[in-house]
Amino acid sequence: MANNDLQLRSGIVGGTFLSTILNITFNDIVFTVVMAVIGAVVSFFVSCLLRRLFTKK
Repeated sequence: MANNDLQLRSGIVGGTFLSTILNITFNDIVFTVVMAVIGAVVSFFVSCLLRRLFTKK
């Protein structure tokens, strides 16, 4: 019974993974990279601003 359950789980995970991978386009990847860079830059500047505002001199 445990072997059957493992086969079912691996079939579900493998099918989900393959169907997701086949539907990702190059534009989706580029958009994700650009949004990640923008998010990292904004996060860096906000943390610098907050550090400057709350650092005791």
